[in-house]
Formats: sequence, C-alpha cells, structure tokens
Amino acid sequence: MVNSAFWQGKRVYLTGHTGFKGSWLSLWLANMGAVVKGYALAPPTQPSLFEVANVADKIESEIGDIRDLAQISASMESFNPDIVIHMAAQPLVRLSYHEPLETYDVNVMGTAKVLESARSCRNIKAIVSVTTDKCYENKEWVWGYREDEAMGGYDPYSSSKGCAELVTSAYRRSFMQETGVGLASARAGNVIGGGDWAADRLIPDILRAFEEETPVTVRNPAATRPWQHVLEPLAGYLVLAEHLYNQPAAYAEGWNFGPVENDAKPVDWILNQMVSKWPNASWQLDNNAHPHEAGYLKLDISKAKARLHWQPTWHLEQTLSKIITWHKAWLNDEDMQQACLNEINDYVRDMHNANH
Repeated sequence: MVNSAFWQGKRVYLTGHTGFKGSWLSLWLANMGAVVKGYALAPPTQPSLFEVANVADKIESEIGDIRDLAQISASMESFNPDIVIHMAAQPLVRLSYHEPLETYDVNVMGTAKVLESARSCRNIKAIVSVTTDKCYENKEWVWGYREDEAMGGYDPYSSSKGCAELVTSAYRRSFMQETGVGLASARAGNVIGGGDWAADRLIPDILRAFEEETPVTVRNPAATRPWQHVLEPLAGYLVLAEHLYNQPAAYAEGWNFGPVENDAKPVDWILNQMVSKWPNASWQLDNNAHPHEAGYLKLDISKAKARLHWQPTWHLEQTLSKIITWHKAWLNDEDMQQACLNEINDYVRDMHNANH
C-alpha cells in the first residue's frame, strides 16, 4: 500500500509530468504533500489532462526535452531531489513506425540522459525508470511474462523500451549501486483512465467516436492486453520508490505492475462493455491494412505482490465505469482537478480496505 506519510515533504523530480500518467501522478504526489518538479515537453494532446485538471497549479513545471542534457542536468541539480520518477517517453506503438529514429532517441538516449543527470545530484536515494509490458520479447504466450524474461520488441516502440531496460540495468550496475542509489525499472500494462486523449489508443478512440455519435472503428478486436486503471501502476511506482528509498540494494531490479489475470481481456470485450454504458453507441471492424501489433500480452505480477505487497485494487468493469463517469464530468464542465483528486481518494480508500 502507498504510505502517504512517507511522501510528505519528499522532493520528487518527475519527467513526463505533462502526459496522461504524469498528470495523474503529479496530482497524487502533491495531494500527499510531496514537493514536485516536473520536466517534460508541452502537453502532447489538445485537450490534455495537464491543462484540463490545472496540474501546473499544484507543482513546479518546467517545459524541456529529456534529450537536452545541459537543460535537464541543470534543472535536476538545482531542484536537488530525493526521488526521481522517469516517465517521459514516446509512448505510442503506431507512431514508432512513422518516427522510428525519434522513438529510439527519446526512449533510449533520453533515458540515458535522465540517469546521467541523476548521477550528479547528491541527495537522490531512489530512481524509478518506467518502461512498459511491451519491453519483453513477445512469444504470444498465454501466460504472463516474468521480470527475468528476455527483452525484445518487434516494433520500434517495444524495442526502444527493451533498450531502455538495458540502459537502466547498466547504469544500476556501473554507477548507482556503488553510491547507494536504488535504481529500479517498472513495467506496466495497458493503462486506461479519464483524461487520455492520445491518438491510436483504444479508450480515447472509443470516447471520441461516442462524442461524434459514429461507430467505433477497431483494428484488432481479438487482441488481448493487460488493461488496468492508471492509478494501479502509479501506486506500484510509489510503493516501489518507498522500498528503494529505505532499502536500495534489496529492490533495485525490474518490476511488473499489471492487472489480475482475469482482467487481461480482448479488445472486443472492452468495446461491448463501453458501448453498453453509453446511449446509441456501436462499433465496427476496420478492414484496412495495419502494421504489426502483438496479439497476446500478459504480465506476471507475483513478484510485486509477494515482495512489495502491491496488488490491483479496481477490477476492469469498475475501471470502465470510472472512465465514463470522468468523461461525462468533463463534458459537463465540472472542476476536473477536483474530480481527479476525488478519484484518487476513492482509490486510496479502496486500496486500504482491500489490504485490511
């Protein structure tokens, strides 16, 4: 469970704070009393959760590119963090086919530059480097990948994240271990939640079609993914950072954060659930040719459950209901920062209840 008292007054440097996951994590950290500095490019979408929820009101925000070593080094050093959470990335599989070099540059060299910058900060105790479930060499197995499976990746995005894992491992062994800094990587599944407007992602595509009152067009209805509410892996990153801070050597390795096994569902299951919750909605198959995407992908989360005592809190049907509720609140011009904080507080309450 996340220990809110631990975060009170902790100085947290967060890359990627303007993105979907980064915005949720910024609000959560600030809500627990952490002093947060975010470093990222401008928000990647219009609208964006960062702007809709006024995240910049809660934290210090710097717009910058993780590939600019001089800027990020100066930024991190002047802030002097206790903990670094590195989430900035080019996060989209399909975009990586169009922009392969940029994808490698951001996800591989960007990660190296974040870790290089962290080496000169004297107070850092813990670094969580966030990658993805797609970092594994996908064998289309029906069982979940464990943390010691081979890195790989068919498309440039997945491959770049496998590379980022190798960079993280090398920095851990070459530099961080000897200085007592706990450096771990976190691999999460397909993260969904309110406030995601990315292109070529299932939930945003569904909600856009609902708003336009057109059928949702789907490429691969049988593809199975480990879907999870955005707060689930974020809770994992927080718990992991707490453990790294207190016992760096014991937890500096790779960690999976995914849903319970039954929540690895095919795309058409999600579609049917979402369509049933929205009036006059429907979906249809997209028969055009598309680049390769993995068919079957699951994570084994036994290690995080056993050693971090982290476990998923919300099941998938509950998550989809939360997304619809959040999106309708946004369409009704409600206070979305408050809506996010309410959802975080609901999650924290349910997490505590589930663990007692």
